[in-house]
Amino acid sequence: MTGLRIVPLAAEHWADVERIYAAGIATGHATFEAAPPTWESFDAAKVREHRLVALDDDGRVLGWAAASAVSDRCVYAGVIEHSVYVDPAARGRGVGRALLDALLDSAAAGGVWTVQSGIFPENSASLALHTAAGFRVVGTRERLGRMTYGPLAGRWRDVVLMERRLATDV
Repeated sequence: MTGLRIVPLAAEHWADVERIYAAGIATGHATFEAAPPTWESFDAAKVREHRLVALDDDGRVLGWAAASAVSDRCVYAGVIEHSVYVDPAARGRGVGRALLDALLDSAAAGGVWTVQSGIFPENSASLALHTAAGFRVVGTRERLGRMTYGPLAGRWRDVVLMERRLATDV
C-alpha cells in the first residue's frame, strides 16, 4: 500500500484507535469486550514496545495492533497475545498484514518467542490474515465465553487459538 507508515501507538492516536476498536466490536466477531476501554486502561494493559498504528499519507489512523503479556509469571515472559484492528474503510488494502508483520518484527526484536491470538471462527478475514502471516491453529477452545452484548448476547462462543513461534530454539 503506497504511503502506509507504521509508527508507535501513542495517546495522540487514541480517538481513532478507540473508533476503530468500537467498529470491530460492533461486528460481534472481534472480541468479547462490549466497549473499548479507556486510554488509561489500554495504556496500562498493552506492552508499550508492541503497540502500533498504521497511518496514511495524511496521518490518518487506518488500523492498530497491540499486545499483552499472557501471564506475569517469568516462565511466560516471551509469550504475548495480540490484536489487530483495521478501519472498515481501509479493509482489503494490506493494512492488517502490514501491522501484523511490524508487530512480529517488534516482538522478535524484543525477545518474544511466541505470539498468539484468539479469534472467533466466524472472523474469516482474521483467520486468513494470520494463516498468511505464518500462524498455525493450535486448537479451538469450545464455548470459551458468553457474549454480553449485541445480537449474539447470551450465546456461547468458540475461540480459535492461533500462534506463531518466532524463535527457532523453543
